[in-house]
Amino acid sequence: MSTGKNFMRTSTTLHAARAWALAGLILLTVNLRAAITCIAPLLTDLQHIFHLGAFTTSLLTTLPILCLGVFAALAPPLSRRIGTEGAITLALALITTGVLLRTIPSALALFAGTVLAGAGIAIGNVLLPVVVKQHFAHRVGSLTALAMTLMAASGAIAAGLAVPLDRTAGWRIALAVWAIPSAAGTILWGPLARPGDGKRRKRPQRAHGPTVSRSPLAWAVAVFLGLVSLTFYALVSWLPDIMQNTGVHPAQAGTMMSVMLLIGIPMGYLIPVLAARLGDQKPLVITIAILKITALTGILLAPQSPWLWVILLGLATGSAFPLAITLLTLRSPDPQTAAQLSGMAQTGGYLLAGAGPLTIGLVHSASGGWALPLLLLLGVAVPEAAVGMKAARNGFVVGAPELPQDRVRIPAAHT
Repeated sequence: MSTGKNFMRTSTTLHAARAWALAGLILLTVNLRAAITCIAPLLTDLQHIFHLGAFTTSLLTTLPILCLGVFAALAPPLSRRIGTEGAITLALALITTGVLLRTIPSALALFAGTVLAGAGIAIGNVLLPVVVKQHFAHRVGSLTALAMTLMAASGAIAAGLAVPLDRTAGWRIALAVWAIPSAAGTILWGPLARPGDGKRRKRPQRAHGPTVSRSPLAWAVAVFLGLVSLTFYALVSWLPDIMQNTGVHPAQAGTMMSVMLLIGIPMGYLIPVLAARLGDQKPLVITIAILKITALTGILLAPQSPWLWVILLGLATGSAFPLAITLLTLRSPDPQTAAQLSGMAQTGGYLLAGAGPLTIGLVHSASGGWALPLLLLLGVAVPEAAVGMKAARNGFVVGAPELPQDRVRIPAAHT
C-alpha cells in the first residue's frame, strides 16, 4: 500500500513538473520574436521622433539580430553556472528591462533597450532546444512545433498590433506592451532557478571532448540557420518598403508583412512534426528553396501579383526557420550537446544573419532601388539550399567526427 501511495505521489509530482515546464516553455517562446518584429512597422515614426538617418535606421533594424549572435555564446556557460532555469529567468528579465527602457524618449535608451532585449532573446533562443530535449525528449517534434507556432504567432501579432497601438495609445505603449509576457515569464521561471543549481548538476563527459565545433555537420546546421535567418530578418525589416516600391499602398504593405508572418504560424507547427518523422529533411530543404527563389523572382519580374509572392515568401520563411531550429534538436543526442550545438549555431548563425538588414538597407540606399537587394537575397538562396542539404543528412553531431548514418537513426517516434 505504501509503495502504491509513493508511486502515485511520484507520478503526480512528475506530471506537475511537466505541466510547469510546458507553461514555462510557452512563456519563453512567446517572448522570442515580438520585441523584434514590433519595431519595423514603427520605423518611419521612430525615424522622425529620434531624428535617425539612413545608416542609423538600418543599424536599428540590424542591432537585434547582431545581439542574437553576440550574446548567444553566453547561454551555454550561463546554463552551466546557474542552471538552465536560472539562465532563462535572467533572459526574460533582460527582455522585460530592455522593452521598458525603449519607451524612454531618448535615442540612447532606444538603442540600449534594443541591446538588452536582444541579449535576453539570444539566451532564450539557445536554451529553447535544451528545454525541449531535457523535459520532452520523447516529443521533440510536437513540442518544437508548438514552440515554433507560438513564436510565429507572437511575432505576427506584435507586427500587426504595432501601428494600431501607436495610433490609439502612442509609440511608447506600442513598444511597452511586450514587457507584459516577458515579466510573466520571469515570474514563472524564477522559482525554478536555484542558486548554484548549474554547479550541482553532474554532466556526462564525452570521450572525444566537450565541443562540437570540429563537426562538419554542426557547421552545416549553423550556416543553414544563419542564411535562413539572414533572409528572414532582411524581409521583416524591409518588406513593407519593397512592396511599396512595387506600387502597393503603405497600409497594405504593412499588412503584407503581417500576413507573411501569420503564414508562419501553421508552418511552424507542421514543419517540425514532419521533419522529425522523415528519415532525413532534404525534401523540405529543396521545397523551401524553390518557394523562396520563385517568390523573390516574382517580385522582381512580375510585381503586379504582389499577394502571390508574399504568400510564397510566407510559406518559405515560415518553413525554413522552424526547420533550422528543429535540426538543432534532431542532430543532438542529449541536452548537453543540444546546448553546445544551439549556442554555436546561433552565435555564428545570427552574426551572419545580422549582415542581412544592414547590407540590404545600405545597398538600397546606394543603388536607389530594390532590384539589386532582391538579387542579393536570391543569391543567398543558393548556398542556403546547398548547406541545408548537408545539415539535413540524418545523424548526430559529436566532437569528432559524425557517427555514420547507418549507426544513427532518428526514431520516427520523436514527434
